[in-house]
Amino acid sequence: MSGHTVEKIGGTSMSKVDEVLANILIGDREGEDLYQRAIVVSAYGGMTDLLLEHKKSGDAGVFALFSEGESEWLWSDALTRVGERMCEKNAEIFDDEVYRQAADQFIRERIEGARSCLMDLQRLCSYGHFQLEQHLLTVREMLAAIGEAHSAYNTTLVLKQRGVNARFMDLTGWREDTSLPLDDKIRTAFAKVDFSRELPICPGYVKCEEGLVQLYDRGYTEITMARVAVITGAREAIIHKEYHLSSADPKVVGAEKVAPIGRTNYDVADQLSNLGMEAIHPRAAKGLRQNGIPLRVKNAFEPDHEGTLIDSVYRSERPCVEIVAGMRSLIAVEVFDQDMVGVSTGYDAELLSLIDRFKIPVVTKDVNANSITHYVAASIKKVKRLTRFIEERYPSAMITIKKVSMVCAIGSDLDVPGLLAHCAQELARADVNILSIHQNMRAVDIQFVIDEEDYERAIRALHHCVIEQVEEPEDIARLVRVA
Repeated sequence: MSGHTVEKIGGTSMSKVDEVLANILIGDREGEDLYQRAIVVSAYGGMTDLLLEHKKSGDAGVFALFSEGESEWLWSDALTRVGERMCEKNAEIFDDEVYRQAADQFIRERIEGARSCLMDLQRLCSYGHFQLEQHLLTVREMLAAIGEAHSAYNTTLVLKQRGVNARFMDLTGWREDTSLPLDDKIRTAFAKVDFSRELPICPGYVKCEEGLVQLYDRGYTEITMARVAVITGAREAIIHKEYHLSSADPKVVGAEKVAPIGRTNYDVADQLSNLGMEAIHPRAAKGLRQNGIPLRVKNAFEPDHEGTLIDSVYRSERPCVEIVAGMRSLIAVEVFDQDMVGVSTGYDAELLSLIDRFKIPVVTKDVNANSITHYVAASIKKVKRLTRFIEERYPSAMITIKKVSMVCAIGSDLDVPGLLAHCAQELARADVNILSIHQNMRAVDIQFVIDEEDYERAIRALHHCVIEQVEEPEDIARLVRVA
């Protein structure tokens, strides 16, 4: 294994260009210390929202306007605004007019190329033999690629301006007429890279046969980082975030009460992914885990802090809770049917098939003799559509839906007799109504389903009893015994 790292910088961090230069890309580095790295960058904050759709609000971006069949001037005007916003970003970054013009020219070519392509596709699909729906995934990939290419190209220019031998790795397939499998595309691109004297800058999106956006939607940047790390034999993968991977959300518990985790394993990372609090995309973690590559999660603005190291072998010396996390908004879908007794397995399989048809993520579930409850992360509108299908399939069933939250105690080793009862008791003392409890034999997490309005109070209560009161690892067993 070589001595280089592969490092991913998120979109929010990328938007703070000067701080990224000072804390990650250059800082105090000189000479050879500038190299032995590959950098994978996300689009600047907000750019992908403008190109596709807003991740949280759902407001239409260029893709949404185009795919909904809106008039040409609507999506075309939106694309123009994206180009203008990107050039404004260029002006913020580059004082030197030569570099700014190069950055503007690069993005104008991409924007106008995409516009011409979409106009031609729209005309083609005005004929009955061609259906727009068949091309929408390709359109989504093309538009998403523009954001990452913009930030990667700019980062390369910024580094060259400062004397660093940076190399723009355009993996987006712009104007390429063939597609390779993802691993082959990366392997070919990096075949002649000399990590000892050049710094590769990669966009988070890679054009490949598999279709990254189709498979991972907007989680593709971490997939790219992981595959680059695996294929080039990196010694470590690093994700730079705008915050530490901490013992709880500082906005809920208070910044003075939380601390970086420091060490954990990929099991814990998987549990966080299941809660939508990704330390890393689970598919990306799989590749790193299988190839023995550790992952470090760092705060982009605290370069001297080691962050949190995640690997496949770590297990805390003594059982302890490492992080308290949760999901504020879940929906419980309970299906009760007397006919389920004795045949619940078949019911469960069919229900999961219906849920999968709507692409609704299941976070956890309860099963007993005559009912199955799936706790899902989806909008109430989508869940109501799902329940209509369930009612058609099982007309004798009674279906109940309820908005809930989930809080979890997570750690690489939670094998402490009485820990679940201790946590439940603390939640009860905090007047938190527990609707359901889940703990499995792997002993990495305990899940409490609660009323939605109790979420923050439950997070604070759990964090206080299993982390703030635990100064030494053996304290967790003592606290459980006392309780």
